[in-house]
Amino acid sequence: MLFQVKMDVKIPNDIDQDYIAEVKAKEKAYSQQLQRDGKWVHIWRIVGEYANISIFDVESNDELHDLLTALPLFPYMEMQVTPLAKHYSSIK
Repeated sequence: MLFQVKMDVKIPNDIDQDYIAEVKAKEKAYSQQLQRDGKWVHIWRIVGEYANISIFDVESNDELHDLLTALPLFPYMEMQVTPLAKHYSSIK
């Protein structure tokens, strides 16, 4: 199952920056492992925002939920999830 996920990161200004640096390092390692595993298929930055658009390929809604809620930055994110289906005009 394919999903588009828009992630907006909203880190409070008054949070400890050393802590956030650790969380960001964990986030990077986790997201790159999901990419190597074929679960996080694409990721693009949104210019001018601390946000991204990503494509996930997972077995179920529950698997996606588990992957997203395990993101170290999850407590500081707002997400919009859109399920995707093959377009009838696609040649792939």
